[in-house]
Amino acid sequence: MIETTTQRGQVLDAVSARLAEQDPGHPLRVGIDGVCGAGKTTFANELAAQLASTGRAVLRLDSDGFHHVRHIRYRQGRESARGYYEDAYDFDALRRLTLEPLGPGGSRRYAWHVHDLATDEVEPRFAEAEPDAIVVFDATFLQRDELRECWDEVIFLDAPRERALERGARRDAASLGGLDAARLVYDARYMAACDLYLAEQDPRTRASIVIDNADPAHPLLARR
Repeated sequence: MIETTTQRGQVLDAVSARLAEQDPGHPLRVGIDGVCGAGKTTFANELAAQLASTGRAVLRLDSDGFHHVRHIRYRQGRESARGYYEDAYDFDALRRLTLEPLGPGGSRRYAWHVHDLATDEVEPRFAEAEPDAIVVFDATFLQRDELRECWDEVIFLDAPRERALERGARRDAASLGGLDAARLVYDARYMAACDLYLAEQDPRTRASIVIDNADPAHPLLARR
């Protein structure tokens, strides 16, 4: 659990205030980006709660409901970094069924879940968004070419590779055969995929807000 500090609260306050004052005429689509283990999910959860306290409707979505089916996810091999980067998530469905309907001229009827990891079944589930809702979606790779224009704001959580790797490995150690095994998997597949993303898409530069999250208890608002 991340310690709640004055500094973390101030960063969340500043980001929340910037987002809450915006009304683009459709739901505000906010992406929380960063490498694996950067702290995206925790930050997105806290930001969503902060935004909800302003009275705005908040839609909290994440990448877990938008994976590809197994035979696509692993078609380049279970250990392939390029396979994880290119095939883990169904970004076409995310764009068509969720982000575009929530964008300019959209119907606001959006899919909040498309794929079930446990059963590997594809079964889109839909809801309707309020016109002034704020959508908070966290995922790795969300500034790839096919999605970049679908975000109204992107918050990039910046963290050193070694710290992010250690956080991710500790989080997933139980499911990956222990901490040492998890470190190896993270280095060879997940962080290597993030290396490709950083090199090919330069997400730090393209994000509208950058937060130095090397120390999650004491984040720094690096750019806004």
